[in-house]
Amino acid sequence: MTTTHAPAGVITASSDAGGIHIVRVLDAPPELVFKCWTEPGHFAAWFGEHGSSMPVDTVTMDVRPGGAWRAVMHVNEPQAMELVFHGEFREIDPPRHLVMTVDDMSGDAPSGVDELFTVDLVDLGGRTEMTFSQTGGNLPSDEYSRAMRGELIFFDRMAEHLAEVGTR
Repeated sequence: MTTTHAPAGVITASSDAGGIHIVRVLDAPPELVFKCWTEPGHFAAWFGEHGSSMPVDTVTMDVRPGGAWRAVMHVNEPQAMELVFHGEFREIDPPRHLVMTVDDMSGDAPSGVDELFTVDLVDLGGRTEMTFSQTGGNLPSDEYSRAMRGELIFFDRMAEHLAEVGTR
């Protein structure tokens, strides 16, 4: 099992051959954190590592059990490329819980390797404890460790986005 030194707001972060588990506190109510996962404008603002972008017009979300989602990430470093992600929503219970699949595409074809994202949100009186897990068993342990480090960056970007939205 890999555990990282937690950045600000992270309670726990670990990965092993079964997947990833991250608990983080965000300075926003659960309703807004839920929107970050389910509304294209919010999702496009945070989903990706530093140096990547996701044009909001490339994000589609049919937020209901069985509904599809798709997003295109533009990465500039170390080389310019597009990453296409897609999946479906499996469970939706706003603003507390969601489960969605995620897969990336190689060219025009899905990789066929679905991972499951589970997100649980607990109201801490204007702040939110977000428990995130990624499971599927489709990646080797070291790949889950690498993915966890990336997701910690994603969630830092989410925290930055929430702070920006909160000041508007």
